[in-house]
Amino acid sequence: VGLLSYARNIRQRIPAMRGHSHLRQFLEALAEIREDEWEADHLQAASQLMRDQKRRSLVVWITDLAETAMTPEVIEAVAKLMPRHLVLFVVIGQPDLRMAASRRPESVSDMYQVSAAQEVIHRRELLLARLRERGALAVEADSGELAPLLVNSYLAIKQKSQL
Repeated sequence: VGLLSYARNIRQRIPAMRGHSHLRQFLEALAEIREDEWEADHLQAASQLMRDQKRRSLVVWITDLAETAMTPEVIEAVAKLMPRHLVLFVVIGQPDLRMAASRRPESVSDMYQVSAAQEVIHRRELLLARLRERGALAVEADSGELAPLLVNSYLAIKQKSQL
C-alpha cells in the first residue's frame, strides 16, 4: 500500500511497500493529513502517481469533493490514470446536505436552501456518473461506512479479477 495526499501541492508521499514498519509509517502519515483552504491540484496528483506507480494498481481516491470550479478537473485527472490503473473513486458523503435537500420548505428562504442542496447533490451524482462512464468505480459513502465499503470493494475487485 502506498499513499499520496495533496492539496495545492503534494503533501505526503509514501511509496507502495509492505510490512509492519511500513504500516506504522502509513498510519502516522494519515494522522497528519489536514484540510486546506486552497483548491486542490488534481492533475498534479495524478501525474505524480503515474510517475511513482508504474505497475497496474488499484488506486483508491478518497475526497470530500468540494463544490468548486475545479471539480471537473478531477474527472480529467482520474481519466489520466485509467489506462494503467483501476480507480476506486470515493466521495465522502454529506448527511447534512442530504437532510437539507429532503426538507419541506416552510418559507421562501427555506425553498432556496433546499433547492441549492438539491442542486449540489445532483452535480455530485453527475460527476460520479461521468467517472463511471470513463471506467472508474465511483461511489459515495458516509465516513462511518468508509472502511467496510473499501474492504468490500477490494474483495469484489479481486473476485472479478479486475486487477
